[in-house]
Amino acid sequence: MILLSVLDNCTRTRITLLGQKVSAGNCRVYAAPFDVRLPQLQESDEQTSTVVQPDLVVVCDKSKLDHRGCKGSPDLVVEITSPSTFQKDLKKKFILYERIGVLEYWIVYPEENTLSVFHLTQEGKYSRPEVYTEQDSIKVGIFEDLTIELSEVFA
Repeated sequence: MILLSVLDNCTRTRITLLGQKVSAGNCRVYAAPFDVRLPQLQESDEQTSTVVQPDLVVVCDKSKLDHRGCKGSPDLVVEITSPSTFQKDLKKKFILYERIGVLEYWIVYPEENTLSVFHLTQEGKYSRPEVYTEQDSIKVGIFEDLTIELSEVFA
């Protein structure tokens, strides 16, 4: 069982993600600070100017990992909003993660105890958000049999 805690520096709200199978097989979970380098079409790794540090990242392709972090699209990204990051998470990072092909993008609203989940469609666009509250269970789309009780997340 993996227990990851992320402390949102702005609201000091404790967010806990509980997942039993995330580290099974090839997938690994990383918490900020962890660099995700997102090269543009013709950029080499050394030239990459787009680097983000999501709150949580799940990477299932080990070839994307190196001593500097992750190069390319993670499988799942979790951003925890705060007043200082709210607009960036909802707009700038949404567009970026969609463009680079992040399969699932989660936006956590700790003050409201809610979570929005965006799934990448076959057309390469995010679906309408699925919105969950602390009473819900959420099936993690990148895994066949992983469900998280949000009452544990927002405890």
